[in-house]
Amino acid sequence: MTRRFFGTDGIRGTVGQSPITPDFMLRLGHAVGRVLKRETQRPTVLIGKDTRISGYMIESALEAGFASAGVDVLLSGPLPTPGVAYLTRALRLDLGVVISASHNAFPDNGIKFFSAAGAKLPDAWELAVEAALDETPAWVDSAGLGRARRLDDAGGRYVEFCKSTFDTELSLKGMKLVIDAAHGAAYQVAPNVFHELGAEVVRIGCAPDGVNINDGFGATSPKALVAAVAEHRCDYGIALDGDADRLQMVDAAGRLFNGDELLYLMVADRLGRGEQVAGAVGTLMTNMAVEVAFKAMGVPFVRAKVGDRYVLEELGARRWQLGGEGSGHLLALDKHTTGDGIVSALLVLEAVRRGGKPLSALLEGVSLFPQTLINVRIAAGSDWQANPRLKDAQTAVERELGDSGRVLIRASGTEPLLRVMVEARDAAQSKRAAERIAAACA
Repeated sequence: MTRRFFGTDGIRGTVGQSPITPDFMLRLGHAVGRVLKRETQRPTVLIGKDTRISGYMIESALEAGFASAGVDVLLSGPLPTPGVAYLTRALRLDLGVVISASHNAFPDNGIKFFSAAGAKLPDAWELAVEAALDETPAWVDSAGLGRARRLDDAGGRYVEFCKSTFDTELSLKGMKLVIDAAHGAAYQVAPNVFHELGAEVVRIGCAPDGVNINDGFGATSPKALVAAVAEHRCDYGIALDGDADRLQMVDAAGRLFNGDELLYLMVADRLGRGEQVAGAVGTLMTNMAVEVAFKAMGVPFVRAKVGDRYVLEELGARRWQLGGEGSGHLLALDKHTTGDGIVSALLVLEAVRRGGKPLSALLEGVSLFPQTLINVRIAAGSDWQANPRLKDAQTAVERELGDSGRVLIRASGTEPLLRVMVEARDAAQSKRAAERIAAACA
């Protein structure tokens, strides 16, 4: 069965356009409720959201859909995606629902689901929901309707969970941090976590108005973080995205650290404490320097498709714990069941405290290779893989790079574009090679 609504991370789109409309959301809540009732007679779901103004509309429609199927609903209000995953598991609920379009601008919104274990659901479950959407609704009678209520102190419970992942023998006292919540779901909880662990906190991106989420702040717009760290003379800056599952960090010198470097640090910190690391998972876009560094450390490394969902699947299949993406989605499955920007930042600051060195010094073992990424527009539906000029150019570049670089060509999942990426130890070589391949795409 072909997916119609679910993508790699739930359902997402522009508000007011199918499927992000109130009538579809009512149908979706009803369909999900019917799927849940195949396993549980009286399911309970938790609905959390980010700060987009459209979240109110979607929340109401989903709530009605669930109630019409005889499913009880708990409403948390604004809460990070990983907070919903945690509370779903901690409260022994049947499903977690997040209303968010993550790092997208406010005109977009979407829905993500988490299982009772706080994990992303498999393809088979999503296909079952899509099939249920085609069935005639089975409205329950008045006595069987689901009930809804607010979950008291959802944010406070999640704050305590985040703090519990930090080494109890350490604190953040004496450290000054900028916390940028992208005017998103973590605008209240994130500053509280770091403050309660002892840090002096400067807040930016913590004043949502329903339309400013991810607008000039957060992990996808780190210039504001860099400027605030310099202005307030802070030790580090921490930027989250709209639903707080990804992380970017900057130090006092203005150096920005991406997810590839932070994944390396998480592995190196554990090895430095004498712990075993069975392996780590990155993606097709993970910088080759990280792979080289892991090999030198004796840590197996594999690449998954782009998307934290695929990193999670690979970690689960191998029973490994650590993985991530350069975008800042980081996974430590012994700490949480999903990517969590706050928890990831705490793991990094733990390593800094424990090592007694600044973050830049802890990363001396890895120096990222220069990457050149060029987007090339192609005709919709064209068979770019059959292009002989492209094949010849790629082969020639790969021969030239040898073991000191790599080429990745992949089609965009949302636009008629080819993404051409070349890594090399030399930036000029990387740029020349990428332009050569891009020219052959036409």
